[in-house]
Amino acid sequence: MTDPEEAEVAAWLGAGADRAIETACARVFLAGDRAFKVKRRVELGYLDYSTLELRLWALERELAFNRAAAPDIYRAVRAVTRKAGGGFEFDGPGAVVEYALEMRRFDETAVLAAQPWAVDGPLADALGRAVAGVHAAAPVRPQGGGGKALKFTIDSNAQLLRELAPRLGAERVERLVAGTDAEFFRQEALLNRRQAAGFARRCHADLHLGNILLEEGRPVLFDCIEFNDVLSEIDVQYDLAFLLMDLDFRRRRDAAVRVLSAYLDEALRTFGEVVLDGLAALPLMLSVRAAVRAHVSAHSGDLDAASAYLDAALGHLSPAPPRLVAVGGLSGTGKTTFSRLIAPGVGAAPGAVVLRTDEVRKRLAGAGPTDSLPSEIYTSAFYDRVYETLFAEAARLLRAGRAVVLDATFLKPELRARAEALAVEAKVPFSGVLLEAPAEVLEARIGGRAGDASDATIEVLHGQIERLARDEPPGPAWMRIDASGPAEDAAEVWSHAAPAAG
Repeated sequence: MTDPEEAEVAAWLGAGADRAIETACARVFLAGDRAFKVKRRVELGYLDYSTLELRLWALERELAFNRAAAPDIYRAVRAVTRKAGGGFEFDGPGAVVEYALEMRRFDETAVLAAQPWAVDGPLADALGRAVAGVHAAAPVRPQGGGGKALKFTIDSNAQLLRELAPRLGAERVERLVAGTDAEFFRQEALLNRRQAAGFARRCHADLHLGNILLEEGRPVLFDCIEFNDVLSEIDVQYDLAFLLMDLDFRRRRDAAVRVLSAYLDEALRTFGEVVLDGLAALPLMLSVRAAVRAHVSAHSGDLDAASAYLDAALGHLSPAPPRLVAVGGLSGTGKTTFSRLIAPGVGAAPGAVVLRTDEVRKRLAGAGPTDSLPSEIYTSAFYDRVYETLFAEAARLLRAGRAVVLDATFLKPELRARAEALAVEAKVPFSGVLLEAPAEVLEARIGGRAGDASDATIEVLHGQIERLARDEPPGPAWMRIDASGPAEDAAEVWSHAAPAAG
């Protein structure tokens, strides 16, 4: 039941608002170019806003936490005070009866949940890198994360889903509960190692498309969890998993896997190769996130969505096995576009991580992903170091159960042989692809490039053509595909010729 004073404050804010939005724990009043958020006077177990002091505490944390990623949206905590003659005002001399968080109003249709199709390749790449940047800057929380934090959510999911079993199906619920526990105990030691290594941080914790805004072509993360440290001080990969699961559930696996690849390329700059080991726990994390959405949807009355999320949670616990695909060819053959097209269909959801030598070079040189490198850096020693790093990262990903697509020229026979040997060592299937196109097509493509990690020039292409003429041709493990047309055509040829790729 609403407190009379709470209703009075809501009426005052609502009188000056164009629209009001109500949730179980808050009200948001949209007024012109501003928005005011007040916490409801509730105690829900996982959050407590029952006193004025607790509501102030929550709003101040919400302001501080969200300013890290959305400083232009979150403005100030305002006191709602009584006027001497009756009524209310902001920050007056009278008694404080409530607190409100003032925010800049934004276009609600620009939230990605309202336009999941807008997450194209460049935006997915930017989103992955933005999340990695937030995680790199987030405060470390040594007591958070690890097996204990994830098990808290797993056990909560089990209780809530069992209560819903009559509506969702008891057999499916029990299969999910048992499967989740089994996978958790298999990954618990890894989760605890990640906690000790500094991957437990204060995270957004509610990172789905409904809390990501697209403004001026860039993603803005907002509305993070501030009310419960157990839920927000978590493994950074579990934070990312919500976004990946949401995209995958919305049939945007193409965007999800590009987010993942971009995230890892950026995270490797901060955390080093150890960040890749955590991918072994990604299927579990995706499943737990889907299970959360299952009971939330059911309690909201959407049983169809709840059932679909339950199926998704079960599916993530049976991931496809890893495999290695190496995509080679001269500069301009479209290796990166081809790799990104096939990645969603290779391995466990949301697909294979694409490792690009072009991005590895930039990382090793300490440059941004699309910065140009001086020609003098391209020595034979640097070339060898790039491939050493590429194969080392691929090996760690394969050990973690994650499929990999290697995007490199693979002009040298010894590098092709090394890719094949890596698959043998990891005991995973291997597919090699060499894309081919006439020189004039490649020259035109290279001349039209902009904003990409590749530094290849037409001069570099001519040197590759000369070297290719001298080297021995690839063996039977490598499929030659005509890439003179659209990359989608080449990807379709590969998918038909390599039916075991998924």
